[in-house]
Amino acid sequence: MNDKRRWLWLGAGLLLGAFSAVCYIGQQPRATAGSNDRYDDYILCTGAVAGNPKAPIDGVWLLDYRAGKLLGTIIDRASGKIFGWAELDLVQEFELPPRQNVHFLMTTGQISQGQAALYLAETTSGKFGVYTMGVRFDGQPNVFIRRHDLVLFRQHKAAAKQ
Repeated sequence: MNDKRRWLWLGAGLLLGAFSAVCYIGQQPRATAGSNDRYDDYILCTGAVAGNPKAPIDGVWLLDYRAGKLLGTIIDRASGKIFGWAELDLVQEFELPPRQNVHFLMTTGQISQGQAALYLAETTSGKFGVYTMGVRFDGQPNVFIRRHDLVLFRQHKAAAKQ
C-alpha cells in the first residue's frame, strides 16, 4: 500500500510539474513599442490622422524645446514622403515668459477611428492642451494643427497666493 501511495504522489507531482512548465513556456514575453520618445531638447510622438478610412495616415509630432515650437507632419503612404510641416509657437500658445525653465510632457491617444489627439502638458505653468492634425486642401501648406482645448490642470503659484 505504501508503494501505491508513492507512485500516486510521484505521478501527481510529474503531472503538476508538466502542467506548470507548459503554462510558463506558453507565456512568451511581448515586445511593446511606445508611440513617443525623447532625446535632449526634442520629443517625438506618432498617431493616426483622419483621412481615408481604408488607407490610414500616420502623423508625426515633434516638440523642439530650443525653438519653442511644436511641429507636425503627415507621411504619404504611397510614396513614403513627408507632406510638409505645420508649426505652432508654444511660447505664444502657452503664454510663457522668455527664458523660463519649462518642462513639457506629451503623448498621443486615440479619440476616434483613425484619429489620434496629442495631449501636451507644460508643468511649470500648469497648462494642458489637446491638439489634432489634419490634411489641408485649400492650397496652403499641406498639414494643419488644430487646438481643441487649453486649460489649467493646476493653479499657477502666483494665482494660488491671491
